[in-house]
Amino acid sequence: MAETTRRVGTVSRGIRCPIIREGDNLAAIVADSVLQAADSEGFSLRDRDVISITESIVARAQGNYASIDDIAADVRAKLGGETIGVIFPILSRNRFAICLRGIAKGAKKIVLMLSYPSDEVGNELANWDKIDAAGINPYSDVLSLEQYREAIGVHPLEFTGVDYVEYYGNLIKEAGAEVEIVFANQAKAILDYTDCVLTCDIHTRERTKRILRAAGAKVVCGLDDILTAPVNGSGCNELYGLLGSNKSTETTVKLFPRDCKQLVLDVQERILTATGKHVEVMVYGDGAFKDPKGKIWELADPVVSPAFTDGLIGTPNELKLKYLADNDFKDLSGDALRKAISDSIRQKDGNLVGNMAAQGTTPRQLTDLIGSLCDLTSGSGDKGTPVVLVQGYFDNYTN
Repeated sequence: MAETTRRVGTVSRGIRCPIIREGDNLAAIVADSVLQAADSEGFSLRDRDVISITESIVARAQGNYASIDDIAADVRAKLGGETIGVIFPILSRNRFAICLRGIAKGAKKIVLMLSYPSDEVGNELANWDKIDAAGINPYSDVLSLEQYREAIGVHPLEFTGVDYVEYYGNLIKEAGAEVEIVFANQAKAILDYTDCVLTCDIHTRERTKRILRAAGAKVVCGLDDILTAPVNGSGCNELYGLLGSNKSTETTVKLFPRDCKQLVLDVQERILTATGKHVEVMVYGDGAFKDPKGKIWELADPVVSPAFTDGLIGTPNELKLKYLADNDFKDLSGDALRKAISDSIRQKDGNLVGNMAAQGTTPRQLTDLIGSLCDLTSGSGDKGTPVVLVQGYFDNYTN
């Protein structure tokens, strides 16, 4: 009898779910939605399939929201309510503008210090041609708003047409605070204006805090220090505070979900009970990838995945098939080549670090890789698939 070979490797499926509301039994809804999709589409679940749940429906089910007044109260309590330096925010109406409204309501004056030529995730405030023509050194030069306008002019974001310099300045004034805008990339430059600083960078925040404290700042907080506990009954996030939040309404934000571990374990158990299959489960937010045209790095969340089952810990352990085909087995073809490569995969060590046959494989966390796949699958608009089922991700050529 001829050998049966599975002809399909990794498959990523968006799973449609009901609209999630606060208080819903999310674990039951996710498990039932996946099982119903399998039944309607005629596929079966297998061991080590991955069920991924977007962070937005987790936070929504938790009711993890806060108002700009809640943000203002916490900012005022932690940073004094006078002149606050707000440094290195990303340029985003969805991610930061509502937070900025709350921050400004908690201060008398905001000194807004923007990094240039772009923010942390790649949104441009200037292009290099104008910076070079003006003789500006962005690694050391501090620009006032007037100097920025003279050298750069108005530089709206390519995809949205928003001039964030004007937009953020107006938001602060509308919230009742004075505003001064400067442009710099050295964190300690803000200390020429105030010694109470809220640093809004995401992935570099610990270094920024260390630099500011060493330079003599009186109070240093990050976005991850705001709303780490409920304020007037609000939501919160003990680990990440305002990081990972999204605009909900004009006056509220949806915070990054909290305490998700039990959710993923619950979904895993429900699928095991229903099918006998041991799947992995994760919560995911932004994918960790960069747009080659707009130069925007997608990851504005503090992590790709705030919770996952234990089978998703670690990095891939893969051999590069084209390396084996072009080098170790360059004189083989057909069945002999297939057998030689298959034997190499079966015999590979548990750790391929330093092995030339593994060069070019991606040494990233499994949750970052799978989360990026899921983010691209689910999209951020109206697809209606906040759950993604990934099958065959842990397969290799021998399966």
